[in-house]
Amino acid sequence: MQIHIDTPDLMTRVRLESRWRAAGAEVTGSGEPAAPDLIVIDLGARDVASVSTWRERCPGAAILAFGPHVEGSMLKAAREAGADEVVVRGKVADRVAKKIADDTA
Repeated sequence: MQIHIDTPDLMTRVRLESRWRAAGAEVTGSGEPAAPDLIVIDLGARDVASVSTWRERCPGAAILAFGPHVEGSMLKAAREAGADEVVVRGKVADRVAKKIADDTA
């Protein structure tokens, strides 16, 4: 599975990339991804419009957006903007790791 993570937060990126690479995924975090299976968007650092931007750029990719649990309206708006799945920040690492496991099973 190829995953592209869209976050400017280096600490978040390194933590998530390490976990997902250990689970068997290829992860990119900068530049334009070639053909990602999954795009993970940090709504705490990006606005909701980034969901529709990624949807237009990579229509075949699934989009998972994550953000702070206290921002329920933002999470709902991300779903309405085209995210396939929306999770709170504390659940993103586990949720994507499960997707990787399901993909390799």
